[in-house]
Amino acid sequence: MIDLYVYLAVIPSVFAIVDPIGTLPFYVALTNGFNDEDRDVILHRSVLVLGGVLTLFALAGFVIFHAFGFTLAAFEIAGGILLFMVAYDMLRGEVARVRLSPQDREEAIARRDELSVVPLGIPLLAGPGAISTVMIYEGNAGYDPLAILATIVAIAITTVATFFVFRYGPRILNALGRVGVMALTRVLGLVLAAVGVQFVVNGILASFGHA
Repeated sequence: MIDLYVYLAVIPSVFAIVDPIGTLPFYVALTNGFNDEDRDVILHRSVLVLGGVLTLFALAGFVIFHAFGFTLAAFEIAGGILLFMVAYDMLRGEVARVRLSPQDREEAIARRDELSVVPLGIPLLAGPGAISTVMIYEGNAGYDPLAILATIVAIAITTVATFFVFRYGPRILNALGRVGVMALTRVLGLVLAAVGVQFVVNGILASFGHA
């Protein structure tokens, strides 16, 4: 019974490291200007990327890293650079300029598809921390089917919870109004830039064996 409690602990752990509540403001800022239909597309695809990526790395993460010859530290550095690039666009207000007008619909749709994968799906939701967490849990599970199942269930629960947080959470944030969202976008851009830099620093320190 004690082991069962240990296995169930993976659920709050995965949810906490994915942190959909903390990512919600970024989702609202990045989808500002899209209509409901395209925002739904971003929502569905981003949570599918979250669930798919975490499941993939939980089951085959170490194999993938060894096959391609890169480490988690390298993943952190790459993810940090991606985050910083998105943050730079947010600080310049370029994200808020995306609109689904007849003239730029094709470009906006392409941007919509891009946002659902990067940065929402990866690395804001399925980031280095979440990937490393599920990899460690599965690595420690060995051949215990209950422990393996616990990690997969934790990923599924976190994915569903993220969907509902993103679906209904924006109603509160939308109360800020357009000006409030634009201001929040730039503030979050600064925060996101700091997160990206921290990812890069962590990756560099880990590469030299100091983290």
